[in-house]
Amino acid sequence: MAATIHILRPELANKIAAGEVIQRPASAVKELAENALDAGAERVEIVVKDAGKALIQVIDDGRGMSEEDALLAFRRHATSKIATDDDLENIRTLGFRGEALASVAAIAQVELLTRTAGEDLATRLRLEGDEIKERSRDARPQGTTVSVRNLFYNTPARRNFLKTRQTELKNITDVVTRLALSSPSVAWKYVSDDEVMLDLKPESLAERLAGLFGRKAADACIPVRESTEFLTVDGFIGRPDFSRKSRTDQYFYLNHRSIVSRMLGHAVLKAYEHLMIHGTFPFVALFLSIDPRHVDVNVHPSKMEVKFERESDIYRFVLSVVRRGLAQHDLIPAMGFRGGDGIPAGDGRFAFHGPSTDGVPTAAGGFPSVLPFAPRTVPEPFGTPAAPTILNFEELFQRRQEDLTTPETVKPAGRIIQHTPSAADAAPAGEGRAVWQVHNKYILAQVRNGLMIVDQHVAHERILYERAVANFENSLPWTQQLLFPETVELSASDYALAKELLPDLQRIGFDMKLFGRNTVVIEGIPADVRIGGERHILQEILDEYRTNEHATGNEVRDALAKSFACKAAIKAGDKLTMGEMVALIEHLFLTKMPYVCPHGRPVVVKIALEELDRRFGRTS
Repeated sequence: MAATIHILRPELANKIAAGEVIQRPASAVKELAENALDAGAERVEIVVKDAGKALIQVIDDGRGMSEEDALLAFRRHATSKIATDDDLENIRTLGFRGEALASVAAIAQVELLTRTAGEDLATRLRLEGDEIKERSRDARPQGTTVSVRNLFYNTPARRNFLKTRQTELKNITDVVTRLALSSPSVAWKYVSDDEVMLDLKPESLAERLAGLFGRKAADACIPVRESTEFLTVDGFIGRPDFSRKSRTDQYFYLNHRSIVSRMLGHAVLKAYEHLMIHGTFPFVALFLSIDPRHVDVNVHPSKMEVKFERESDIYRFVLSVVRRGLAQHDLIPAMGFRGGDGIPAGDGRFAFHGPSTDGVPTAAGGFPSVLPFAPRTVPEPFGTPAAPTILNFEELFQRRQEDLTTPETVKPAGRIIQHTPSAADAAPAGEGRAVWQVHNKYILAQVRNGLMIVDQHVAHERILYERAVANFENSLPWTQQLLFPETVELSASDYALAKELLPDLQRIGFDMKLFGRNTVVIEGIPADVRIGGERHILQEILDEYRTNEHATGNEVRDALAKSFACKAAIKAGDKLTMGEMVALIEHLFLTKMPYVCPHGRPVVVKIALEELDRRFGRTS
């Protein structure tokens, strides 16, 4: 019986292997450009035509190769970067497998022109499908030029499955962007069909960000850096307003190698929790430096996937670094106006500025800490009298006793409106504050350098959310007992859900017992819930929670805290007394994250005094 197993011809095996390394034109650009960086290039030029299908050319000024090395470079598994088993465990170059040139040559028409510093002439090689067609000498400065024409010419099936020109060009541009970002000290030029797409000189990482993404994007980034003996993380993270609808603008590097890591992406997104609207993602460019012996980059032919030795430690460290970076910057949005039309400037986004100097209370570093180990003060229940405990409270609410004791006369358009504060609105003696409620919806507070506007509903929502989370952690709920217990009948599904959530509901302040036959008895409610609305609050919490019913573990409590905060918070249209407004803002700035609600909506907007002066034509 004839043998059915046979060894594939070398050219066929090479085509198969090439398909794992060179999946599309962008893959060839990546491999060739990484070779240029490994060769010590200070300038890399990339030229493509027809999105890389007609031509890919990578020109560098690196060390170059001798004729002997150039011939060996096209042999599979031929490399100058590793030689021993120990080298494989200590990879410090971008390439190491020795497959890039061999893979490209197997599926394209390739021309190599290379020269070292010690040679008078460069070596020229022309290959088609692994076969050397020409070998000669030519003039060229030190460095290497690799020209790849007619990619996949001998594998038509692969060529037919390429995407549209726009898609393939986008993939190439993304590869060049990632490489240029990883090597800001290298000059880059990128040309597509005779159009210069990028032309970058050697510069700092901050300037490279501006060159790649624009000055506005660079200005919206926050620098971060933390280092330990095991790991160093540095780079830039975007402010919450500089968000994207996808993760495409998240760049992670391991020892300057561009990588894809769901773990790192999750750590970053966790750090931005509650700072961004659901469905948006932050801009990130983070560089991780770690001993190569603690990672494995030999996971996939693309070398984009890695495995970490201490993944959980790295996750927590990146999470802490990003949170600390955000904690050191003031995230109160400042609102401006377009000239003449009175419409807020921009496209609906908020423009965030640097650390506040207007007296808004902050933790050391300019912003209340959001790190998990940050010490917090548990505030008094909302609405109860409390002495001011915020740093610089008098600077935040500058004393305006005359506003509370003297009738205020306003004369708009010839009309005279007389306003005398009522007793209910009067603040305690000596505690006058420049605070007003607008349309029973927003609270205006005078600050040193302008005006602060607070959305009363989302501000109270933030307070209640953090208090509920704290109750889960310390099991010390604030409960107010009802004089007459409230019996509530629920549907069967709601009763089952209430039964399941009963321990957590009790932790946030509900004193509730199951009464059987789909009935519960409420004997006490959280201190923040107004008496008389307990039945509706419980029902709304259960309804809101159903949108997160697939949550598990700590996510259950977080979802419940969000639901409770949203439904128990004061609403737009609720009139507040002066004491309630002052207490609301006081407690808001005792929270860990006073600038956004748990769902990502802004709580505070600031209008600078300079903006008001400009609108009224004042020059001093």
